[in-house]
Formats: sequence, structure tokens, C-alpha cells
Amino acid sequence: MKLWVLRHGEAEPHGSKTHDSERALTEHGREEVLRSAARLIGQPVSAIYASPYLRAQETAQLVRDALGFEPDIRTVEWLTPETDPDKVAEQLVSVSDVLLVSHNPLVGNLLSYLQHGAGFPPEQVSTAGLAELKGDELVIGSMKLSSLKHP
Repeated sequence: MKLWVLRHGEAEPHGSKTHDSERALTEHGREEVLRSAARLIGQPVSAIYASPYLRAQETAQLVRDALGFEPDIRTVEWLTPETDPDKVAEQLVSVSDVLLVSHNPLVGNLLSYLQHGAGFPPEQVSTAGLAELKGDELVIGSMKLSSLKHP
């Protein structure tokens, strides 16, 4: 089983006029995402799941286009920034070879949780950072981080 976790690209700053969920990618953020998407070319991605937040949706769409991926992006509420990693893991029990597009702190916490279990510090993941985890099956604390690439 493989699992890829991609943090969204650089987004507009959080301001008083823009709700966090409505922040769009910057031009630099789009470039970051395309560099990370290139690392997924030829990988057996079976589905793309993304947070409903605008910057994650834009990130997922850029990846989808770069890969020529036919299926629709699956927008899910369980990939928002403050979701508990355990809730994400519950959703992944019957899937494999999927790409998750989300945000920190969830990305860092999820990567740590899947590798080590609860109570460990989060992985440090920059914008458009792409992690690849491998394992025989999704068992909390048993996945191996095979790569973590930053654009």
C-alpha cells in the first residue's frame, strides 16, 4: 500500500477580509505544486482526496491536470487543518494508492501518527511538501515514510 500526502502550495496571507477556507494559491504556490506534481508522474495513484478549502482544491486540480488523472477529485471534510489524524486514518482503512491534499497542522500530525502512533511530534512539511508512505496495510504506527520532498 502507498499513500501520498501533499500539503497545499503557498497561499495568500490570512487577512480580516478573507476567511481561512477562501485563501487562494499564489503564483509561487502554483509553481511549487507543479514541481511536486511532477514527482507523482508514473505513480499508481487511484484517487485524489482533497480538503474543501480553496487552496487545497486548487492544489488538487493542478496535480490532477499535470497527471492527466481522469477521475474527479473527492472533496472530503476530514482533510481540513484541525482534523484529528485518527479520523483520517479511519477513512483510509479500505483504500490504497491514494493522494491526500490537505493542510498543516493535519499533514504533519498525520505523517507522524501513521509512522509512530500517538504522542510523537509532527513531521515538518513546507508548502507543497509531498510525502510518500508505504506499508503492507494501514496500521497506525506501522507505515514507513519512504520520502518527504519539498519543492
